[in-house]
Amino acid sequence: MRILVPVKRVLDYNVKPRVKADGTGIDLANVKMSMNPFDEIAVEEAVRLKEKGVATEVVVVSIGEAKAQETLRTALAMGADRAILIVNADKVEPLGVAKLLTKVAEAEAPGLILLGKQAIDDDNGQTGQMLAALLGWGQGTFASRIDVTADGVDVVREVDGGLETVHLTLPAIVTADLRLNEPRYASLPNIMKAKSKPLEQKTPADYGVDVTPRLALIRVDEPARRQAGIKVADVGELVEKLKALGAVA
Repeated sequence: MRILVPVKRVLDYNVKPRVKADGTGIDLANVKMSMNPFDEIAVEEAVRLKEKGVATEVVVVSIGEAKAQETLRTALAMGADRAILIVNADKVEPLGVAKLLTKVAEAEAPGLILLGKQAIDDDNGQTGQMLAALLGWGQGTFASRIDVTADGVDVVREVDGGLETVHLTLPAIVTADLRLNEPRYASLPNIMKAKSKPLEQKTPADYGVDVTPRLALIRVDEPARRQAGIKVADVGELVEKLKALGAVA
């Protein structure tokens, strides 16, 4: 079985985002970029399934600028077999990503598509669900455990009331949650090997997909700064302060 894992290049989660002075977006100049953490978890799970003998090949795919090659090489160093980069300088919305991944899935014929539940830059959390709808495949979202069986895959997913287990027939879509696994660090030998692994470059036009944005970003503003708190000596003073602020009658 072949596993397809989409990955995204995003601002590193350890870096505090800075809004551009003109409010047109987040300043990405001279800042560290890395693989979306949820996608990294998906890559790790795919590699683990391959190590168990469940999968025969792990293919990673990314959509973005040419620099996304670095992100794909990281996935290859983790254990993926080959990579596909769909080069597009402009931002691609979730529906456009899902349409491109649909074409990639039709060409690669994977038995399972594993992807992160959301990207930490825009937090849309839509691509996996849209992809499942376009392909007509079953989906298991927010997975905290994946067990491939003889007739499909069992996905333990996190819901408001606890854990829910769903059974999907293959091919299927699964989106990875934080507690699915802990990604490995790529060793130096694997990093060197990743440089020689196949990395194919495509464009949206090669797949016949129009990725023209349907939404326009008007402005980005930083959240309002939190005001300093006030220390009180006792409960009585606290009540008086709250009354003064109109918080209590």
